[in-house]
Amino acid sequence: MRYCYIILSCLLAMHATGHEVSSKGNVSQLAVSIAADTQGQLWRVGINQGFVEVSVSDDIGQTFSKAVRVNVEKQGITARGEMRPDIAIGSNGEIYVTWMQNLSKHITGYIWFSRSTDSGKSFEKPHIVHQDRAEIEHAFEELSVSPNGELTIAWLDARDLEADKAAGKSRNSSSIYYTTSSNKGESFSSEQKLADYSCECCRIATTTKPDGTVAVLWRHVFEGGERDHMMAEIPRAGEAVQLHRTTFGHWKLDGCPHQGAALARGGEGADWWGYHFAYFDGKEKKPGLYYSRMDGEAWVGFPAKKFGDNAKQARHPALLSVDNNVWLAWLETSPNHTKAVMGMSSNDGGRTWSDAELLLSIEGKADHPQLLQLKDKAYLVVNTNKGLKVTLVKP
Repeated sequence: MRYCYIILSCLLAMHATGHEVSSKGNVSQLAVSIAADTQGQLWRVGINQGFVEVSVSDDIGQTFSKAVRVNVEKQGITARGEMRPDIAIGSNGEIYVTWMQNLSKHITGYIWFSRSTDSGKSFEKPHIVHQDRAEIEHAFEELSVSPNGELTIAWLDARDLEADKAAGKSRNSSSIYYTTSSNKGESFSSEQKLADYSCECCRIATTTKPDGTVAVLWRHVFEGGERDHMMAEIPRAGEAVQLHRTTFGHWKLDGCPHQGAALARGGEGADWWGYHFAYFDGKEKKPGLYYSRMDGEAWVGFPAKKFGDNAKQARHPALLSVDNNVWLAWLETSPNHTKAVMGMSSNDGGRTWSDAELLLSIEGKADHPQLLQLKDKAYLVVNTNKGLKVTLVKP
């Protein structure tokens, strides 16, 4: 019964919303992204009537400044579910923002970028980060900044899907493309393909190694239609991409579950050992949320730990890792429609975990949970129809 319930919930969500990217610009005011800077400020990006807007809080989210518009011309922009604008903070306080502009054809878009070098007072003229301008899917972008200041933007891209269709080949998957900037966003490299056969609309997850290497995790469409997860590090110049399968649920689904994974670095500096990741798996015997660790040298995964309550639609996990402390948060919904953000923590690098506990109870609408480090502490951030909720979580 639990299996039927969670799969039915996923299929109903897909039927109700279709693909997350729409030419009409599906917008939810709840769908925001949050980043923290080294000064203890919270930065928020969202969409308001076709404009990307950025605001900042210096009181841990209790109040925010007047929003600053990023794009001068109004656009159709998706901000809903797995798809929303992204924000990151540079090593010298630069504010970086990305978003997807919807084009006229269904499920098509461009990825835009802008930056602020004056502490968010103004933003430079936005530009499209990819050279390919076909009216196809460029969507679900993920923006990351490495410790050395290099920017990486990765996204789902349909150019190979369209090429295969034109050649008469059967295909129902996108690809992962990326671009990088070594001059803090002044310019970007020509986009490169990281991998073929990604799920069409599950968000990408990224993190960085201590040396600045960017790791990417995504839901992949394997042979036979299995939708497990794949991982790769962005290669250095002249190196080949190395793909690593990270989950083995063998879930066969002819559609997208709208359930992206979460990824975090395991260990700091010389103590780095690999990656933490959390994900939804709809496999027949034990569907639900799972956590695992991946050895970043041998690329061997540790046994996955199941968490969350399937009967309450446990979904959309978030991860944060600082040294040996790791936090997990996820969303659940009770039969009376009350939403609960649940959480658990580990102080030994994810080897053992505390019991799950209620972190936040929400009456009404709520966005996906986010976890971030602020002033050397871990915070849960959830946007609700009653405002942004920021809660300190214990190690």
